[in-house]
Formats: sequence, C-alpha cells, structure tokens
Amino acid sequence: MNEPILYGAPYSVYVRAARLALTEKEVAYRLMPVDIFAKEGPPAEHLRRHPFGRIPAFSHDGFELYETAAITRYVDEAFEGPQLQPTLPRQRARMNQITAILDNYVYRTLVWDIFVERVRAPAQGRASDEARIAEALPRAHKCLVALQDLMTTDPWLGGPQITLADLHAAPMFAYFVMTSEGTELLRGFAGLAAWWERMRARPSMAATRSPLE
Repeated sequence: MNEPILYGAPYSVYVRAARLALTEKEVAYRLMPVDIFAKEGPPAEHLRRHPFGRIPAFSHDGFELYETAAITRYVDEAFEGPQLQPTLPRQRARMNQITAILDNYVYRTLVWDIFVERVRAPAQGRASDEARIAEALPRAHKCLVALQDLMTTDPWLGGPQITLADLHAAPMFAYFVMTSEGTELLRGFAGLAAWWERMRARPSMAATRSPLE
C-alpha cells in the first residue's frame, strides 16, 4: 500500500487536522505544498483535485478525496492504529456534532476574526481591526460555552477517549491562544483549559507544529 499524499500548506488549520489524524494513526504520508493564495490563484492541477480551490486534498492508491472531515474519517477507517471514532452511536453523534460546531461557528470566529486580526495583521504590516475583534469576542465566548457544556466531565471533547473532534479543534485553539484575548477567555473555562493542556502536550501536536506558532 502506497503512502497517502496530503496536499496543502502546513500553516492551514484544516491541513493540520488531517496531519494530526495521520500522525495519531502513525501513518507515514507525504505533504505536498500547495499555495492557494498565489497571485494567479490556486494551481490548475490542484483545482482538478479540489474544484473549490481549498486545502487539504488527499490521495491514496488512486483514491482522491477532499473535505477535511471526510479525509480524517477515511484515515481512521482505512489504516491500522488507535481508533479515533467512537463505536457507540451517542458518542459518535457527539463527535460529529462538535466537528460541525467547529466548522460552522468556531473556525471563523477564533481564527479569522481574532487570531488573524490580532496576530497576522500586524505581521503583514497592517493594523488590527479592533472593531472586528471586539465584535467576535462575545461569539468566541458562546463557542467556548457550547464546547465545554458538551464535554460534561469527560477529558476529551467527544467523550472519554481522544477522537477526531479533538484533532479538528486543536489547530484552531493553537492559534486562538496566541492572542491575549484567547488566553484570557480560555482561563474562564476550566474544563476546556484542562483539555487544551492535555491536547497541546501530545507528540502529534509537536510533529505538526504550524510555522506561524
């Protein structure tokens, strides 16, 4: 069986989620760089892999796939290694629910509205949009409330064992806590803060470290 290929950029939240799944499963893979923000747009060969021009895309033994959740579920089911999806229906549904919350509400708020404006904007020579950050903070608080409520007393987001939900969330939180606002907000959520300490200590996080960290 050939090594799978992951197409994307190491700074991408979603590429890192897929890399985390591959790393947790101890699957050797190749990361092929793709610059979707090039002046001329995404490369033509990448658009053949991903018609919407986003990252990551994935290839394994002639099977091509895009969309992160589809990739990570395939990785979990196609390769040997620790199981990253619960077998019990309610726990599996909770994992899927949390993943959807992350995609639909958490990602834009924590990453684009807060991290990008607070950290990346100054690094790129422009002023942070303080109004955008201020507007995002109540949404960020709501996101943290929702995630912690769903955790109950379990150590991981999706239940008693680490799942794809944790791997989906971790890259977002890695950027969020690089901001003073993110660090301060997270302090108010003991369960999530403890989860983040457990998550950030995993070898897979060091192995997939973003160049922006």
